[in-house]
Amino acid sequence: MASQNVHVFNDLNFEQEVLKSDKPVLVDFTATWCGPCKALAPIVDQLADEMSGSVKVGKLDVDESPITAGKYGVRGVPTVMVFKDGERSAQTVGLTTKAKLKELVGA
Repeated sequence: MASQNVHVFNDLNFEQEVLKSDKPVLVDFTATWCGPCKALAPIVDQLADEMSGSVKVGKLDVDESPITAGKYGVRGVPTVMVFKDGERSAQTVGLTTKAKLKELVGA
């Protein structure tokens, strides 16, 4: 079951929800057809629950939001980026671990 702490980002709300956020934001660039993305989803959900309040966690579907995905050079999914103060501060591509994601956000 998806976490209620996972936000949905898209081309319309990315600037407000991610770039203007007052706390770090972890963005999972994903796609519905992507097997590794499906494997990463429960890890992202766990992280959202564990870090609720200190880090905003969300997903962006690259097929539904091609402008944002293109702007940040997403060529493969899953790609996870961390944004702090409106700037990309960390990135990883491919299936990864919860420990690696925590490391990316500086937890």
